[in-house]
Order: sequence, then structure tokens, then C-alpha cells
Amino acid sequence: MKTLTEFKQSLTDSQPDKSLSVQLKSLWYDGKGDWQKAHAEVDQLSDKASAWVHAYLHRKEGDIWNADYWYSRARQTRPDVSLDEEWEQLVTEFL
Repeated sequence: MKTLTEFKQSLTDSQPDKSLSVQLKSLWYDGKGDWQKAHAEVDQLSDKASAWVHAYLHRKEGDIWNADYWYSRARQTRPDVSLDEEWEQLVTEFL
């Protein structure tokens, strides 16, 4: 899987592609509407990439304080874009 379009098309599948990174699996579950599974993929990880996805998920949840904590851990700032735009940016970044 190399493009955002291919990634979005994979959301019709019942399971994520086994070759996806943990960050992309998290974003895949989020794209399917399963915030809990998306969060579970990155919740226990401390690397910058996972922290960035974790931040996005807490922003989506509406927990801005927690989101800002994770953005800080990822060395990112909370973006001033829609959640859909951020999701697409993250997917593109990790593809």
C-alpha cells in the first residue's frame, strides 16, 4: 500500500493489511470508526510516531489537554486543520 487512495480503499476490508505499521493500523481502525481499537494500538507505545497518532486520537475524542500532552511527546503542535485533514496527513506521513 503506497497511496492515501489505496489506504482509504482498504477500509472496506474486514482487517487491516498485516504489513501496516502500528501507526497505520491505528489510523486504519480509526478510519473504520473504531476509536477504541485505534487507541489500543498506540496506547502503550512511547515512540514519537505513536505519540503523534495518540495525540490525534485524543484530539478526536475531545480531550484537548491529553492531546496536547501527546503532541508535545511527539514534538508536534496541535494542527489548526479539521480532524479529517489531520487523519489524511498522518496516513500520508506514515505511508
